[in-house]
Amino acid sequence: MNISIVTVGKLKEKYLTMGINEYVKRLGAYAKIEIIEVPDEKAPEQLSETEMEQIKQKEGEKILAKVHPDAHVIALAIQGKQMSSEQLAAEMDKLATYGKSKIAFIIGGSLGLSDEVLKRANAQLSFSKMTFPHQLMRLILVEQVYRAFRINRGEPYHK
Repeated sequence: MNISIVTVGKLKEKYLTMGINEYVKRLGAYAKIEIIEVPDEKAPEQLSETEMEQIKQKEGEKILAKVHPDAHVIALAIQGKQMSSEQLAAEMDKLATYGKSKIAFIIGGSLGLSDEVLKRANAQLSFSKMTFPHQLMRLILVEQVYRAFRINRGEPYHK
C-alpha cells in the first residue's frame, strides 16, 4: 500500500519531527509512506471571510496538485466522521481488499480545507471535535495509521 500525507506548512518543532520520523520508520514494514508538504499562504492576523476563503483556495490548489489521480483521498476535517482505531483499521483493510493501493490523507492549514479539496475527498475523517494544531495532527495521524496496520495484522498494540 502507498500512503501519502499531503499537509500544509513546514514542520518546525523538533519533538514532532522526531515522533513522526519514528512512526514513518515503523510503517516501512507495512507500507510505503510519503509526507508531502505544500507551503502555507502568508496571512495577516486579522482576516475577512473573503480573505480566508482565498487563502484556503490557494492552499487547496497546491494540495490537489500533489494528490495522485488514482488515490483514495481521506481529508482530515473537524466535520468528518469520527472513528475508533479499530474502525479506521477496518476501513483501510477494506480499501486494500478492493484494490485501493494508494491512499492520500490530507491535512489542511490553520484555516482548514477548501471546498475543492473536500469535494475531491472520498471520505472526511475527524479525530475529535476539538481543534488541534495541524503540525500535531501529522504525528497523531501517522501513529493511528501505524496502529491500524498492527490491528489488521493481529499484532499487539497499546490499548
